[in-house]
Amino acid sequence: MSVKTKKTIKNVLYHLFVVAFGFIMLYPVIWMVLGSFKAKSEILGNNASFFPSEWLIENYTKGWKGAGEYTFGTFFKNSLIISCLATLGTVISSTMVSYALARIKFVGRKFWFTCMIMTMLLPGQVLMIPQYIIWNSLGMTGTFVPLILPKFLGYPFFIYMMMQFIKGLPKELDEAAYIDGCNKYQIFTKIVLPLLGPSIITTIVIQFYWTWDDYMGPLLYLTKPAKHTVSFAIKSFADAQGTDFGPMFAMSTLSLIPVFILFLFFNRYLMDGVTAGSVKG
Repeated sequence: MSVKTKKTIKNVLYHLFVVAFGFIMLYPVIWMVLGSFKAKSEILGNNASFFPSEWLIENYTKGWKGAGEYTFGTFFKNSLIISCLATLGTVISSTMVSYALARIKFVGRKFWFTCMIMTMLLPGQVLMIPQYIIWNSLGMTGTFVPLILPKFLGYPFFIYMMMQFIKGLPKELDEAAYIDGCNKYQIFTKIVLPLLGPSIITTIVIQFYWTWDDYMGPLLYLTKPAKHTVSFAIKSFADAQGTDFGPMFAMSTLSLIPVFILFLFFNRYLMDGVTAGSVKG
């Protein structure tokens, strides 16, 4: 067997493995999308099948009407408002804090950096009760504020990621700008911020996905149905009488579209932002 033949066989086996593994990873999503067109009897039970015997578009129309007074248009609007504002707040605050910790020398910088890292080690469940007590005492439960305002105060994960990116930028850029008469604020806005593009896009994609997919936050703070998000409203299809799986899968499928579009357009920049700062020349 020639070397070329062996290489060809290896390539074929490799691609077959990748395709098979990819199908296994995507199978739950495919099953959900196909389930959104099935009758309930074909999703669970003895009559369950992979492909629907009859494609039911009614699951989407019924699901869009919602299980109560409000349609899913309201829930999608709420999710977009919260996700967009929370993402904007994360980008603004994280870029400024990361620049300060990476470039500006001030008293207590290492202490505050250590405190930030320590907050990353705390489980989210530990913070739920204290945070809820604070927001409830301020009278802000039932509003979007508890889900949005904290994001304008910095997010440790993204601050640390951007710090690594900033540390990879030559300090000579800052020094040259300083000689030209720029202060720290101008250096940040005109020199560092434009170079943070990959990290900012990575932050946008991940934070938008985390906020859009969040279930516990809306469960704790959004008490009125008019304020519910998509992730929380989907649960309304399950009650004591049973679960209406067709409309639930239909709305779950639609909820994937904004995140899918985001990943589709920014996938290349996402990988650049994640790997930025990991290798320094």
